[in-house]
Amino acid sequence: MAVVKHKAQRVAVFIDTQNLYHSAKNLYKAKVNFNNVLADAVAGRSLIRAVAYVVNTEGGEEQGFFDALAKIGIETKTKDLQIFAGGAKKADWDVGMAIDAIKMAPKLDAVILATGDGDFIPAVEHLKTAGGCQVEAISFGRSSSQKLKETVDEFIDMDEDIRRYTIGAPSPRRRATATRKRATPASKPESKTNTYGTVKRLA
Repeated sequence: MAVVKHKAQRVAVFIDTQNLYHSAKNLYKAKVNFNNVLADAVAGRSLIRAVAYVVNTEGGEEQGFFDALAKIGIETKTKDLQIFAGGAKKADWDVGMAIDAIKMAPKLDAVILATGDGDFIPAVEHLKTAGGCQVEAISFGRSSSQKLKETVDEFIDMDEDIRRYTIGAPSPRRRATATRKRATPASKPESKTNTYGTVKRLA
């Protein structure tokens, strides 16, 4: 769905870092190029604020990632990974990110959500009706909620230009070869000690 974008529009970008990180890793075994995600989300408009919501990993190795995001104008909000007695782990920013977007909406013309999570659909609907904001989303279409894509005013599908939005993704030919050769054993649990993304070529 095409929307009108102009330089005077006040926009804010809210980044669901876990969602993008795991989508890039699972789909392409790559990391996210947050520079280009932010640039294409803003699209030359007036950026009021950009926030990445991050869960601290058990290894605590994210500081370099945070510093790199800060250099391109993205602030970070963090929370610790909760580990329960039975070994279960829980960590997400869905509610906090939605509340921040709703609270900031009166100062914005457009809200951009960098996520494919369908849990944000009620927030999108509220922002469009009660908030009067244009709501856009940018994420990997293959792992995004179809209903979310239909609900926002515009959806930028990062799958359509993997080389722009990821770092380390194989070429289409290499991905096809790997798919043909890949066996299908039971998958191993993902490590929770990896960082959630990366920023490309920062000084």
